Formats: sequence, C-alpha cells, structure tokens
Amino acid sequence: MNNGKVYLTLQNGKQFVGYRFGAEGDVVGELVFTTGMTGYIETLTDPSYYGQIVIQTFPLIGNYGVTPDNESKKPWVSAYIVREKCDTPSNFRCEGTLDEYLKQYGVIGIYGIDTRELTKIVREAGVMNAAISSKPIKDMTEINNYRVVNAVKTVSAKEVEYFGDPNGRKIAVWDFGAKKNIIRSLINRGCYCMKVPSTYTAEEILALNPEGLMLCNGPGDPTENVEIIENLRKLAGKLPIFGICLGHQLFALAMGGKTKKMKYGHRGANQPVKCIANGRVYISSQNHGYEVISSSLEGVGQLSFYNANDGTCEGFDYPDINAFTVQFHPEACGGPHDAGFLFDKFMKNITEGKFNA
Repeated sequence: MNNGKVYLTLQNGKQFVGYRFGAEGDVVGELVFTTGMTGYIETLTDPSYYGQIVIQTFPLIGNYGVTPDNESKKPWVSAYIVREKCDTPSNFRCEGTLDEYLKQYGVIGIYGIDTRELTKIVREAGVMNAAISSKPIKDMTEINNYRVVNAVKTVSAKEVEYFGDPNGRKIAVWDFGAKKNIIRSLINRGCYCMKVPSTYTAEEILALNPEGLMLCNGPGDPTENVEIIENLRKLAGKLPIFGICLGHQLFALAMGGKTKKMKYGHRGANQPVKCIANGRVYISSQNHGYEVISSSLEGVGQLSFYNANDGTCEGFDYPDINAFTVQFHPEACGGPHDAGFLFDKFMKNITEGKFNA
C-alpha cells in the first residue's frame, strides 16, 4: 500500500499535508463536507457528488468495509478525505476495504488530515475549490478556474432502463443522477419504474404513458439545465409530479422561481425540516449546495417545509397542477426514514387524481 505524503491545497491558499490511499494521481474539485456517521458507500456512489472532493466529518471511516449499498453503478466523487481510515473492517456483509474499493474505481483518497479544522474553514469561508497533488502547488490558476459543468448529462442514464413489475403503476423516473433507493421506494409501493435519460423531451416522456413523474436528485448548478427546465414547463399539469433535491430546484425554475448557491450547503443525515401543515419537525438526509428562493414562487405554489436551522426552503406544493417537491431525501439510505410518507402521498395523488391542497 502506498501511504506517501500528499498535499491538499485550498483556493484560499491554505495547505494541508496528509497520506494517500485509494488511487494514484492528482485532481481538482469543489471541496464540500458531509456529516453522516454511516453510509459512506452511499455517499461515494451518490451522483450528486459529481465534481466534488468530499470531506467526511466523522473521524473513522471504513470500519464496516465495503458493503453492497451502492446508490449507483460507481463512485462519483472526485476525491475523498477522511481523518482516519480502517484497514481491518469487521462486518458480515463486508466485501473488501475502502482502500481497495477506491483503487478499483480510480478515486483518490487522503487520510491523516485534521478534518475538523478543514470543515471549519469551509463553514466559515464557504465552499471553495481545492486540489490534491503529489507536490506542493504554487500556481493557483487551475484551482481558481475549476467549475462543475455538464454534471447532469454526465451522470444520467444514456437509455431507458426498467425496474419492477411491468403490471405495476407506471412511473417515469427522470434521471438527473438518481439514487437507487428512490426507485426501490417506488417499487416497494407496487410501481413499475421507467428511468429515462436527462436528455428526454416532454413528448418522449408522455409517449411512455406514465401515471406519474418522479424528478430525481442530481449534481451541479440547476440553472445549467436549460433544456430540462423548458421541458418541465410542458409537463406541468399533464400528470402527477413528485420532485426530490435537484428535481425540486428544477421544477421551481420551471415555475418561474429562482435558485442561489448556498455558503456551504446541507450534506448529512441530521437536517431538521419543519412541516408547515402539521408543525412537526422531521429529521432528514440531504445533499445539496443550492437552494430555492421561496419568495420567488409567491403566488405560484405553497411553501410546505423549511429548514429548522437556517430557515431555507425545503419543500413546495403546487396545488393547481398536482405537483409537490422537497429539497431533502425521503428515501434516505443510509439515513433517517422520517419522511418516507411522501412517497405514499405521491401514490395517493396518482390514485385520486386530485390536487395537493
């Protein structure tokens, strides 16, 4: 195993020295942190992390090894930073070590870095670019110029994929970087999922004769997806719609709303969201760096959830067109399942054909 020194250089000029594990090489990406204590395999394989260097705030990672809990076909993170890695995992489902897994998929890892200090920097200064390199970096040009682009098209399926019982309720799952557990949650409710590429048009989706449309999570700046937003405008009101994460943001943009980049986003399994209808607070799993500006949708829909920590928009209902969206992940895996009832709400909307008022 190569445990050679490796350098992490932040866009603000701060530099950390750690030790390499996983794949060899250098990389530039957007530096973010996630607070999840478990679910590191799900984090690595979540397409929403495309283009990002992920810091795990929990200090020990890899203690249960690599388990078959992947949310997509491969890891999408640009690189992975942990305080301490475990090379002797213990779990009856273990299929190997984290180091072996990262090597297999060409993902660069660093351990031995003070992740608390690193996370504090991101919290105070905000998300910034960073580079991992074998030698100290002096020229900051590549770091400063880095942008996450063409994210959705990169991670999306290239052709239609089918899941579940063909005799079940037909749901078009628009793949912007879909996590497997979204599809699993729908299948558990008797659905037949048709996962369609992000490049599909409104006409192509309607030609599949779905009973409902699922708008999935995904990476990058939502405003980059001009074609998807335009097609969403054509689909609004044509069939029941449920949006999650990026799907929530894209639908808001299609309805005339606005989004903005957050200082450091919400990434982890302990975000409290308050439901306006019943006053209850649910603990949710989240992974996003952009937010919907709720005031930009005034008169168009109804705010349904907000973040109990910072007041940001966490959900919107659109009563007139049988659609609702949430910023958080009700299908969380790993993570809390407090909001799983939202899938039941989607099923009810389809069955009754009524609006969400």
